[in-house]
Amino acid sequence: MSDIEKVVLHTRRLEGLLREQYHAKGQGLIELTESCVTRLPHDVAQKIHLIAQSRQQLLDDDDVEPESTAAFIQACIECEKELTPRSGRFIWGVAIVLMLTMTLGAILFYSIHWDVVAHHLNLE
Repeated sequence: MSDIEKVVLHTRRLEGLLREQYHAKGQGLIELTESCVTRLPHDVAQKIHLIAQSRQQLLDDDDVEPESTAAFIQACIECEKELTPRSGRFIWGVAIVLMLTMTLGAILFYSIHWDVVAHHLNLE
């Protein structure tokens, strides 16, 4: 994949995240960012503006240095991580504790009442 394809791919991902997760309207990164700037996480709007400027420079210049493309892609990946919704550790912890509690409760219930349950299931 060429550098130009990578640049376009990453900016499209950012545009998609802005449209899907933040309900942004418009064309291009700048318009999308401006339409949802109040809903964006801290400093992401500034990063996206820098990414848009870098994208223009990378697409317009014929002799692009590999370091600048790598830095651009790294900045895009960081913004993607910040824009992607994620569940908190607290939510996952609550879910796991709840599942373990219910499982242990079921095991305890069936171990205490197994003779009654087995009789109704005709296992004896």
